[in-house]
Amino acid sequence: MTSPTHSSGSGAPAAPKPSLDHLRNQIDAIDKQLVELLAQRRRVVQQVIEVKQQHDLPTFHPAREEDLISARRAQATQAGLDPDYVEDLFRTVLRHSRVGQLSTLSRRGTRPGAKVLIVGGLGHMGRFLATWFRQSDYDVRILDRDDWPQVGSLAAGIELCILAVPIDITPAVAAQIAPYLPEKCVLADITSLKLKPLEAMLKAYTGPVVGLHPLFGPATTTMDKQIVVVCPGRDLEQCQWLLDQLSLWGNVLVETPAAEHDKIMGIVQALRHFATFTFGQFLYSRGVPILRTLELSSPIYRLELAMVGRLFAQDPDLYAEIVFATPERQALLKDFIQSLQQNLSLVERGDKAEFVARFREIAEWFGPFSEQAMRESTFVVEKLVHRF
Repeated sequence: MTSPTHSSGSGAPAAPKPSLDHLRNQIDAIDKQLVELLAQRRRVVQQVIEVKQQHDLPTFHPAREEDLISARRAQATQAGLDPDYVEDLFRTVLRHSRVGQLSTLSRRGTRPGAKVLIVGGLGHMGRFLATWFRQSDYDVRILDRDDWPQVGSLAAGIELCILAVPIDITPAVAAQIAPYLPEKCVLADITSLKLKPLEAMLKAYTGPVVGLHPLFGPATTTMDKQIVVVCPGRDLEQCQWLLDQLSLWGNVLVETPAAEHDKIMGIVQALRHFATFTFGQFLYSRGVPILRTLELSSPIYRLELAMVGRLFAQDPDLYAEIVFATPERQALLKDFIQSLQQNLSLVERGDKAEFVARFREIAEWFGPFSEQAMRESTFVVEKLVHRF
């Protein structure tokens, strides 16, 4: 008869199973090791920062990061771990590393001591840019509404003039400031509309001109991977030090002609903001109980509603400028509304077959981007689930 304290046929006693407390203590010990390893990694990153400072190297090295991610995914697979899970962890680590490097490296100036005049420097984006230039050792001057009597002294010796004023007055301000600019001063604007401001700057001023559109707002805490659109105006090579500074701060620069920029921004900004405004207006008109819908919502609805709420938490005058900036944008919005009215007839007929047919046609038009959109939106939704 086999003893109950021995395994069948082995003659050896069964190893006691570890207690739950023992297992938890093991997990705690491993977690402490992970934190210690992250601290060790940070110390090495600090040495990397010192080397980059010595050799004036960029913070972000896309190929290096992607090679690292690929290697960690392969290692995860070999270790029996989900490679997506490991990639998510390492992208968080890498972003934290980049932001840490930027907090130090971004304080370098490509032309430290240069005099920079920000017209509209008391506005949100003006203040934001002033802070970044100052921390990179530039001599920043502010010209706002009440400062025009001192424009001569403020513009004396400047190497960069940035127009950070509303879209509708940018052409007039360009004409007003141009006579005071030194010959080789770079004149730039940061409006979300590029064609007319760029034309106005080129007409008013004969020196280097470049149009910039930062695709982020003044609430941004880091410029890591933030996109800045660059629309060449005149003598772009003389503007290069400014573009290099933006890159040094962590921005990704995308060069495009002004006309193409404005056409695309009609979709990316004007149409999107108007559609979001319309959705929010409809919820308001129906008296929809927002908080209750969140209690019963899917993560994707919460994400969509967050984007609606985000719009209405910001400056309405700014968005009115963006949405109604040009006759072309207003025509685009009319086309959008007509498209909605066409779909209304489909709803009134209850034509499910037509809906499915249109759905499939549009899905085919989206092509491979649909799969990319699924991956990206799933990533964001999962982050939202973890947060809430």
